[in-house]
Amino acid sequence: KYWQTLNDGWDCVFGSRFVKSGGTIDYPWLKLIINRLANLLIRLLFRISLNDTTNAFKAYRRTALDGCRPFLSPHFNLTVELPLKAIVRGYSWTVVPITWRNRRAGRPKLKIKEMGSRYFFIIAYVWLEKYFSRGDYRKVGLKRDLALANRMEKSAMP
Repeated sequence: KYWQTLNDGWDCVFGSRFVKSGGTIDYPWLKLIINRLANLLIRLLFRISLNDTTNAFKAYRRTALDGCRPFLSPHFNLTVELPLKAIVRGYSWTVVPITWRNRRAGRPKLKIKEMGSRYFFIIAYVWLEKYFSRGDYRKVGLKRDLALANRMEKSAMP
């Protein structure tokens, strides 16, 4: 599903558990409440419609990944850094529904207390970029791509 959507021309494809046809199975209620509050905060701060930024199921074109560098996150917070940078920097994106199932065995590696400050740092960093970088990190090539397309169109005319 992700591959096909990237091939349809999108730069980024984000999975969401909270759209039509998406869902969760055995999601712990406390984790769900924290997740929904965190995603609401992100939506409000960034003024975006993506409702499941913290979900790890995502796909990116190489150009979008390269355009989001440098990466600051060495942990799970990369799942928040990448989509926010891609959106802030002007890459196209869409959402596909996914179903998330809680693990049946083992213990989760993500510790909310431990990761909370890391998530907060990344959210603050990208928010500062969005509102104070004056577009310095925006997707490169938009004007160049248009100029190239215009030149190609003109050269094709008899």
